[in-house]
Amino acid sequence: MLGMENQKVFELPELITLNEYGGNFANYLEAVYSIFYNDFIKHKPVYRGRRLGLKKHPISQNKEATFWHMTSEGEDEQNRTPDLRRLERISWPAPIINDSENSYLKVWSNQRKDQISILIWHEVESYLVVLRDRGEYILPWTTYYVTNPKRKSKLMAEYEAYKKAETAQL
Repeated sequence: MLGMENQKVFELPELITLNEYGGNFANYLEAVYSIFYNDFIKHKPVYRGRRLGLKKHPISQNKEATFWHMTSEGEDEQNRTPDLRRLERISWPAPIINDSENSYLKVWSNQRKDQISILIWHEVESYLVVLRDRGEYILPWTTYYVTNPKRKSKLMAEYEAYKKAETAQL
């Protein structure tokens, strides 16, 4: 990674795996949710001095919408599919958000239609945290492990374009 040789590595918590729960998905899901609950409900992350809200509805299986967005995939809110890579990394978003000013992380914003998002990219781990800026507050929106090389390239291109535009404004 060009330009990353002198940066201190951004350490992340260990993965939490289904194997640790003997393959029992119900127990695993509850353990993952307890981490989410601690990180996002009991102790809210802070993004650059701004505390985060939470998208609670629709609540499904007694778990908030944000939890499902961070741990599953799919367009239909009622029929999202659990994603083991997202579930394993549930302890990563809060420290990434809390330490988003760390130079090891790539942070930028984009706009899709009327939605302004803040993206925090841990490039080495191929992990992306997406926040939604609602003006008066910020919502953690989703997270995912990026495996597709084309998606990685698009993210890097978007980040580079953002940085270039930011520099041009100075």
